[in-house]
Amino acid sequence: MMKWLVVLSALVAFSECLVRTPLIKGKTAREDLQEKGLWEKYRKEHPYNPMAKFIQTGTESMTNDADLAYYGVISIGTPPQSFSVIFDTGSSNLWIPSVYCSSQACENHKKFNPQQSSTFKWGNQPLSIQYGTGSMTGYLASDTVQVGGISIANQVFGISQTEAAFMASMKADGILGLAFQSIASDNVVPVFDNMIQQNLVSQPLFSVYLSSNAQQGSEVIFGGYDSSHYTGQISWIPLTSATYWQIKMDSVTINGQTVACSGGCQAIIDTGTSQIVGPNTDISNMNSWVGASANQYGEATVNCQSIQSMPDVTFTLNGKAFTVPASAYVSQSNYGCSTGFGQGGSNLWILGDVFIREYYAVFDAPSKYIGLAKSV
Repeated sequence: MMKWLVVLSALVAFSECLVRTPLIKGKTAREDLQEKGLWEKYRKEHPYNPMAKFIQTGTESMTNDADLAYYGVISIGTPPQSFSVIFDTGSSNLWIPSVYCSSQACENHKKFNPQQSSTFKWGNQPLSIQYGTGSMTGYLASDTVQVGGISIANQVFGISQTEAAFMASMKADGILGLAFQSIASDNVVPVFDNMIQQNLVSQPLFSVYLSSNAQQGSEVIFGGYDSSHYTGQISWIPLTSATYWQIKMDSVTINGQTVACSGGCQAIIDTGTSQIVGPNTDISNMNSWVGASANQYGEATVNCQSIQSMPDVTFTLNGKAFTVPASAYVSQSNYGCSTGFGQGGSNLWILGDVFIREYYAVFDAPSKYIGLAKSV
């Protein structure tokens, strides 16, 4: 009996070491703008360029993705000031708006006030973050950052002084990057690296679960993963580059036919991109295979009635097949249906939220592996 109690208490202790940060699946910028009748104007002024944040210029880059829906709340400072952020595995810096910013985007988001925090310290470097359509400028600083109940001391982060116009329509206040330090602007140590270095997590892993329809239930877990989020085994795939969470993709097939990524390609698992993005010709081919036709904005629209009869698309990663059904890759709204396959104009593929909703993702930084398993 004593032995079982020891095992039980160890299990309880272990489950408590998982640091859960709930993600809210909220309204997207597109939905909000459509309701206000402003979407057509917005999309003309701020064309979506999903590859913008993957062009390495020495400055951190982001993109104006109007379909991002998942946000988590963190706090910064003593006493804590709260902000909603996108947990972005496709970038590496943490930044939020500040009281020193008068851009439109800062006016309708929460702003950090350094003077109200007793643990705040200014850095000595400016920060510039490039977007597909504009940029954010500001300063580096450090303070205590709380994520899911974990307090990270002396975390360096950016506070904005100006923000690109499209950010006024974004739902989150800021971004918390979860990629590697090698691509961090100003070589800042990312939040998760500090969690590991400050011994705040039981294992050097984090995992992301994105729910399909429910507003609640999505979460980022720091320090491990939760077996109730997936079924079957986790497939561990080695990274080809520890910059983004980049892996080798062998092919994209439909009904056994290779339709894209012929001969292999590179793909990034990115929570900060809503779609599955690839080279223009490959994406066009995929969209025509599933029966989609492009509208004037290049979006691949489909008849909402035909989703049941559309084929699965299979992404083979490191020899293992990951299949995404039409129910997952077609998004439905009051304005019609379109596929979640977007043109990126680059050879790099991005497996964004459309893919991650289907496959629970476990990110192992020290071993440089990504684990993927079928989401429950």
